[in-house]
Amino acid sequence: MRQKIKRCPECGSTNLYHDKERGEIICRDCGFVIDDKMVDFGQDWRDFDDDSQSDRRAGAPMTYTQFDQGLGTDIGRRSDLSMLKGKNRDKYFRLRKWQYRISTALERNLKLALSELKRVSSFLKIPKSVEEEAARIYRLAVQKGLVRGRSMESVVAGSLYAACRRHEVPRTLDEISEASGIEKKEIGRTYRFITRELDIKILPSNPVDYIARFSSALKLKPETQSYAMKILEKAQDIELTSGRGPTGIAAAALYVSSLIHGEKRTQREVADVAGVTEVTIRNRYKELLTKLKLDKEVKKIKSRK
Repeated sequence: MRQKIKRCPECGSTNLYHDKERGEIICRDCGFVIDDKMVDFGQDWRDFDDDSQSDRRAGAPMTYTQFDQGLGTDIGRRSDLSMLKGKNRDKYFRLRKWQYRISTALERNLKLALSELKRVSSFLKIPKSVEEEAARIYRLAVQKGLVRGRSMESVVAGSLYAACRRHEVPRTLDEISEASGIEKKEIGRTYRFITRELDIKILPSNPVDYIARFSSALKLKPETQSYAMKILEKAQDIELTSGRGPTGIAAAALYVSSLIHGEKRTQREVADVAGVTEVTIRNRYKELLTKLKLDKEVKKIKSRK
């Protein structure tokens, strides 16, 4: 970025005039033109109505989800050819064709990768902010050469999982694997490699983040969902959640809460929603009952029946 000029190099005066219309910096004392290529970093406002100031429009914001960050310009589409004839029409087609041919390897890679990212994000209903972060992480990975030796799809999936973890958007490796068609182990390896090489700090997943999604999928009442969150809070207080998978402990808390509130769901149903095994649900369930002393409440419910 150009340094801000505070003094005239000719006479040393500080009495400077910034002409924004001409893009010049002029010394008022000696008339020396200090800079004639000023760049306006403000918004590109345009007036489309001379009588009114209300009809204004600015350019589209920059975005990492496009290979050129939204700053590129495309030669018009076929519908723009109505006024062109003969040689001009042929020239137009040649220019348009060469615009797509002349591109760097990075641009070609980004075009394919970002379209794949858009597809997976749409399938998983990922928020735009998370998709933007995933595109930024992938771009950094490409610039550092981390994609070499790995499939583009696995790096896209790993970047998306890293972005979900950074923004605390609960998406499991199984869900991303299903959406991208890449094996879960491959996504996990790529995710760990990217975060290590790019020095991305990510906190461990919080089991509470998964409660709302699992509860909605199991069609449980709000009371059952709230009580499951209370169970997790108690489990976190005694450090019962440390060293255990967040999805498994969250699913087990919902299973216990559903039993207490009379909305019994089978361990198979809960396991399918959480993407874990029945054995995991059973083990976490037993730990919650014994450590939090919830077995008495469960026995009361069973005795009533």
